[in-house]
Amino acid sequence: MPKSSTKPFKRGDHVSWNSEAGRVRGHILRVHTEDVDYKGYIHHASPDDPQYEIRSDKTDHVALHKRRALRLLKS
Repeated sequence: MPKSSTKPFKRGDHVSWNSEAGRVRGHILRVHTEDVDYKGYIHHASPDDPQYEIRSDKTDHVALHKRRALRLLKS
């Protein structure tokens, strides 16, 4: 895995991830560095392993994902 893949993402980055419906693209809204309760589920996060809150480009659906599930897209 390339070294750049461990670089943290920041708010506004355009990323993609796999979902049941296929590859999804969206922009990062927030970076959570502490556990966050989202839709009744606790998503575990820390400064070393944050959760990224992302809004889908197509549906406006908001999802939370860890760094390892995301791929940075070129603008």
